[in-house]
Amino acid sequence: MNFEYVRSKLGALLQGDKVIWLVITFLAIFSVLTVYSSAEALALRNGVQTESFLIKHIVLLSASMVLMYICHIINYMRYARWSTILLVIAIPLLLYTSLFGETINMATRWVRIPFIGITFQTSDFAKMALIMYVARTLSLMQDRDVSLAELIFPVLLICALIAPSDLSNSLILFFTCLVLMFIGRVDMRNVLSLVMLGVGLFAILIIMADFFPDAIRVDTWISRLNEFWTGTAGDQFQVEQAKMAIAKGGVFGVGPGNAQQAHFLPHAYSDYIYCIIIEEYGIIGAMLIIILYMTLLVRCIRLVTRSPKAFGAMLALGLCLSLVVQAFAHMAVSVNLVPVTGLTLPFVSMGGTSLMFTGVALGIILSVSRYIESGLGEEAD
Repeated sequence: MNFEYVRSKLGALLQGDKVIWLVITFLAIFSVLTVYSSAEALALRNGVQTESFLIKHIVLLSASMVLMYICHIINYMRYARWSTILLVIAIPLLLYTSLFGETINMATRWVRIPFIGITFQTSDFAKMALIMYVARTLSLMQDRDVSLAELIFPVLLICALIAPSDLSNSLILFFTCLVLMFIGRVDMRNVLSLVMLGVGLFAILIIMADFFPDAIRVDTWISRLNEFWTGTAGDQFQVEQAKMAIAKGGVFGVGPGNAQQAHFLPHAYSDYIYCIIIEEYGIIGAMLIIILYMTLLVRCIRLVTRSPKAFGAMLALGLCLSLVVQAFAHMAVSVNLVPVTGLTLPFVSMGGTSLMFTGVALGIILSVSRYIESGLGEEAD
C-alpha cells in the first residue's frame, strides 16, 4: 500500500494540528493498556471478568473519540454562539445536583439520567460551558465595552456551585479563568478583585458548612490536609500503596500487565492510574506522560499566537489549561506532592462522562487548529 496515499487520506480525515492528534493517540494507547492492568482487581472484587471492564472502557473511549471528531469539524465560532445558552443550562443542573444528585464516595457530583440509568457528572459540563463563556466575553471586551460583572459573576457562581462537593475541580476552573483574564488583558486590579471575591466566597462556604455539613465537605478538606501534613491514617493507606508502586517501577518498570499495587490501591483505575503507569513503565513511562501533556500545552500556546480571532485563542488555551492543570494535579497527588484530591488523569483514567467531555474539549481545540490552518476562522463569525 502506498504510504503517501494513506498519509494524505488520514490528513484529509483528521484535520487540524497533527501533533495534537498524535498526543491523543498515545494517551488513548496508555489508557487502554493501563486500565486493563488496573481494572483486574476491580473485576475480582465484583466477581466478573477483567475483559468486561476493558470492553466497557474501549467503548467509552471510542465514543469519546467520535465526539471529538464531530466537534473538530464544527467551526469553532459556533461555540461562541452556544456558550451563553450552555451556561444558563449549567447553573440549574449544578443546583439540581447539589439537592438531588447521586452520592458516590461521600461526594454528590452525579445526576442519574432517567430511563437510561447512566450517571452524569454535571461539573464537567459546567466547566466547559464556563470556559466557552469566558473566552467569548473576553473576545468581546477586545472590541467594545462589556460590563465586568458579566465576566466575574458567572465565574464566581459556577465555581461556588462546584466547590462544595468538588473543591479541586472548582479551584482548577477558577485558576483557568484567572489565566484567561490575564491573557485577555483585563486590568490587573480587576483580576485581583476576582481573587479577593473568590477568597471571600470560599470563607462564606466554610461558614455555611456548619449549617449544611453534608452538602459542603469542609471536614473532608481539613482531614486531607491534616493527613498530608502529619502523615496520619486515613488516605495514607492509598499514599503508601502509591509509593510502593513508584518504588517497584524504577527506571524501566515491571512491564505491561505486571503491576501488583493495582490490587491494593482502591482507585488504581482512576484517581491513582499514574502510579500504575510508573509501576509498569517506570520513570521512562512517567516522563513520557508528562511530555505528552506538555506537548499539548505548547501546541495550544502556538494556536494562541496564530489565531486570527481572540475567541479561538482564548477557547483553545482555556480548555487546554483545564486539562493540563488537572493532569499535573493528578500526578502530584500520585507522587504525594499535594493532598489527595480525587482527580482523574484526563483521557487516560477509566471513566464515563469525564472521558466524554475530555473528548469534546480536545475536539474543540482541534476545531480551532483546523480553521486556523485552513484560513476559515472568519466564516461563522
